Amino acid sequence: MVCPSCGSLVGVRDDKCYSCGRTNPGLWGFAPLLRQLGTDLGFVPLVIGASAILYLLTLLVSGPNLQLFGGGINFLVPSTQALLLFGMTGAYPVFGLGAWWTLLSASWLHGSALHILFNMMWVRDLGPTMADVIGPSRTVIIYTVSGLCGFLLSSVAGLMLTGVPFTVGASASVFGLLGALVHYGRKSGSSLIGGQAINYAVALFVMGFLMRGVDNFAHAGGFAGGYLMSAFFNPLTRERGDHLLIAVVCLAGTFLSIVASLFTGLRLFR
Repeated sequence: MVCPSCGSLVGVRDDKCYSCGRTNPGLWGFAPLLRQLGTDLGFVPLVIGASAILYLLTLLVSGPNLQLFGGGINFLVPSTQALLLFGMTGAYPVFGLGAWWTLLSASWLHGSALHILFNMMWVRDLGPTMADVIGPSRTVIIYTVSGLCGFLLSSVAGLMLTGVPFTVGASASVFGLLGALVHYGRKSGSSLIGGQAINYAVALFVMGFLMRGVDNFAHAGGFAGGYLMSAFFNPLTRERGDHLLIAVVCLAGTFLSIVASLFTGLRLFR
């Protein structure tokens, strides 16, 4: 494999790179295993699979409080208690309960069947493109950080303005992917990618203002977070092994945030 720092060929289990001196350039021997996940590190099936499992769990935990029809076009709506148990975020969980880690977990939760269906369709469409042009590891990082930025802005708005007290969904992260693609289009001069991403973002923003119950603050924060993260990484540069480690940390942190929500919620609702 190549060294994550300098690009020189190294052995998978070498203690250091003999060109630049980096320690454990083979990622402690786990690099081949991680690369077996595919060119996108399994990003799309991971997000869709984990989100679907969590959605089904919130439906089961809702029990008799499950809403078959939640108003409008929403159906199969989990209860607020079930969503809080698994890590719903917003002004009340973050500032009222001090559950700051829900800024990570909320991107993987959804409030209805159509909510998760539409969000996962966007992940399926944008994920492979992001992995191709920006890199699979940086895609995971941008997806995670964009969700955090979006929900942080939404939570602050919910506290300071007239925002919603609770929020969930992958749409903040989806807007982050769009923001990153817009930046890539401007940086690379690709009018096709950048223009298409802008068109998608504008259309979704307009729909957000026309439809009820849409967290536009989270969308705006996610878009800004994705754009800034892409600028920070400079997508025209080669993805490094360090990015893979950071991506793993992001996924591990998200998993731990859901676990923390479960432990906190079980104590809260006893």
